[in-house]
Amino acid sequence: MFAIDIQGLSKVYKGDVRALNDINLNIEEGDFFALLGANGAGKTTIIGILTSLVNKTSGTAKVFEYDLDTQTNKVKEQIGVVPQEFNFNIFERVEDIVIQQAGFYGMPAGEAKKRAEFLLKKLELWDKRHTISQQLSGGMKRRLMIARALVHNPRLLILDEPTAGVDVELRLGMWEFLKQLNHDGTTILLTTHYLEEVEQLCNNAAMIKEGRIVANDSVKNLLKSVSEQTYKIEADKIPKTLTIKGFALENVTSESLEVSIDTKKQSLNDLIVALAQKNIEIINISPKDNRLEKLFISKVEE
Repeated sequence: MFAIDIQGLSKVYKGDVRALNDINLNIEEGDFFALLGANGAGKTTIIGILTSLVNKTSGTAKVFEYDLDTQTNKVKEQIGVVPQEFNFNIFERVEDIVIQQAGFYGMPAGEAKKRAEFLLKKLELWDKRHTISQQLSGGMKRRLMIARALVHNPRLLILDEPTAGVDVELRLGMWEFLKQLNHDGTTILLTTHYLEEVEQLCNNAAMIKEGRIVANDSVKNLLKSVSEQTYKIEADKIPKTLTIKGFALENVTSESLEVSIDTKKQSLNDLIVALAQKNIEIINISPKDNRLEKLFISKVEE
């Protein structure tokens, strides 16, 4: 079953401004899917249409086989949304914001309170449950938005830039929470500018440019299509005159070096073997660049 089934979706604003141009997009139930694109590419318009905040011009959209045109309320029941901007009442308490959201979906008060407690504990906000939301940090506000979106147990969670303004430690904790949520069966649609999130979290991704899908594949396959990867190697006692046949070495010091690998001809293992043959003991290897970011740049510049 498709969690999202979009066919021929277009959105034209006044003045013949085309935000979406005949989009086709299918997302399987249980997927963790990334929708990538520059600002103004059409990502938020797709989300707006799915959540009934934007009226489409043409095409069809279904969520778990519920038709957006004829079963609008059923579609809304399936979706939890975390928008880019904070849109809760800043003068209300954290716990009340989550419980009131449950009430919009007809959840009994006792059940809503239990669900709010569960989510606030999971997202490390329980100690702040009586705090006025205005007093929360940016990262805490973002987590509150996620708790509110999940309170009615939606089958589909839409995250529009969920870690914007969140520090590194909180971001990693949020990643683990989202991974577990997806593992437990929730389908997740993610938009983000932090492309490392796509590599860490998502199974599949689509890239959108000027209202058109320009790439749609597994993240693994998308990464394979970028043939060059640059690594930083940390090691002991590297000769400054070091050379390795077939590899271009840069920024060589006694403690580190950088090397670019053509993944169609070479592998990281080839490099490791070559360094071992030079009696160089590797301490750490880390990618210097982001292959998905390179792919994104190449696609939007085509």
